[in-house]
Amino acid sequence: MLVAGKNYQSIWVDGSDPSIVRVIDQQRLPFFFETRELRSVDDIYFAISDMTIRGAPLIGAAGAFGIYLATLEITPAVSPRLHLENASRYLISCRPTAVNLTHAVNYMMQGLKDVPAGSLSEVALKAAREICENEKENCRLIGKYGLPLLENLSKMKKGTPVNILTHCNAGWLACIDYGTVTAPVYLAHMAGIPLHVWVDETRPRNQGARLTAWELEQAGVPYTLIADNTGGHLMQHGMVDIVLVGCDRASVKGDVANKIGTYLKALAAKDNGIPFYAALPSTSIDINISDAFSEIPVEERDPEEVTSVSGITGGEMASV
Repeated sequence: MLVAGKNYQSIWVDGSDPSIVRVIDQQRLPFFFETRELRSVDDIYFAISDMTIRGAPLIGAAGAFGIYLATLEITPAVSPRLHLENASRYLISCRPTAVNLTHAVNYMMQGLKDVPAGSLSEVALKAAREICENEKENCRLIGKYGLPLLENLSKMKKGTPVNILTHCNAGWLACIDYGTVTAPVYLAHMAGIPLHVWVDETRPRNQGARLTAWELEQAGVPYTLIADNTGGHLMQHGMVDIVLVGCDRASVKGDVANKIGTYLKALAAKDNGIPFYAALPSTSIDINISDAFSEIPVEERDPEEVTSVSGITGGEMASV
């Protein structure tokens, strides 16, 4: 997607040095647009765990690149298989809820199983890039299949804007490109369909306020930033036509785990007869669980994320 007229993905390999993986630093947005260099498995681990990068498809791709970087760390004194197995367990442990990370790392490990040591890095880089391209194609198709929902709503509203409510960030920042929720939104906007997005701020990390609003601003999509508990009020007053949310993990029965607060939006949408959709790629589906409520691990993060707030002071970011 475009940022100030230049095309970006949320993760890529440095064009001049393939030992460097670059990402957009999501902790610095929307105040500063900066990229970070990731050169090791540790760099990938901490970028995921401290939410420099986040979003289920993106952290899956990052995990794949983590395995690629692990192949570059192999020395004659280290068993390649043992080193990669340790790296895979380490990477999978850093964020428990999104299953994309586990899927991507396991896919990488399976693909490297019979590869000679001298070819590991080449094969791993190719596989990690394929994962990125597959996720981009998944999102493109979500946009293709989701667009008719917005087209039909627009016809029903006779050209007045379709009001979409979303929660957290399931845009291109979270998904390499296009996004899941935002893919049909961007396609509808480019097709000239009048629309407007209600963006939940999404406490405590404010991914809606800091990331989704920034994305929509870059794309020129009309939006309004709202407090998290405003959605129900808007639905009661007929100001929401559809709710679109992302997904960290889904069961084969269709149960969806997403950012805290999503459940309340679903209840309000049902009570007010408003269509509610989760937009997700197949890589977010966990075929190994039958009871999502008890089997999907829910991440518990540092309480300081609730008791502090980040912003700009003196031209620099600070938390208080």
